[in-house]
Amino acid sequence: MALALFDLDETLISEDSDHAWGEYIVDNSLVDAASHRQENRRFYEDYKRGQLDIDAYMRFSCRVLATCQNDILDYHRQRFIEEKIIPIVLPKALELIDSHKRKGDILVVVTATIEFITRPIADLLGIENLIAPIPEQIDGCYTGELSGIPSFGVGKVTRLREWIESRDLSLKDSHFYSDSRNDMPLLNLVDNPVVVDPDPEFAKIAQNRKWPIISLRN
Repeated sequence: MALALFDLDETLISEDSDHAWGEYIVDNSLVDAASHRQENRRFYEDYKRGQLDIDAYMRFSCRVLATCQNDILDYHRQRFIEEKIIPIVLPKALELIDSHKRKGDILVVVTATIEFITRPIADLLGIENLIAPIPEQIDGCYTGELSGIPSFGVGKVTRLREWIESRDLSLKDSHFYSDSRNDMPLLNLVDNPVVVDPDPEFAKIAQNRKWPIISLRN
């Protein structure tokens, strides 16, 4: 029994769920359209370049949670999953997930997208374990802040180590699948790093390191 770790956005699904959520809440008038869309696109481009200010982005990502009532958030999250996420789940990703389940591996999604968005996506994919940034709540209400360390970059390693230690597991024979150069710290940590549908620059890095490259796209 080994750990099978998966990045989520543009790895198991064909788009970035956080960016898609940002576009969804703009389209549904939950935020100021012009300013939010501009910031959302800027942060997304910074992420793609490997230059994301994660603390600023987490504040931006959690902000809308503090401005809406929980029942409204839950309603829109369900619509978002149905309208935007289900169509972008990759069939080959589901096959990969199933192959690790058949081996008896322990599957974990390790993502930099907040838990509010990614918990239902992990459930949709049939993966129980999720490591994601946790939006802070006080008395059941979101504060707009983050609780604890965001699972981004080296933060993925920190959060994963905490998770492993709390369950008395190990990284022996572990796999990690990711499309992003931002995940280099965790790819370097596991026994079996696998790069998924990388951009050309990350593909060169993977080739130089002799990391396997696979595609889950049609």
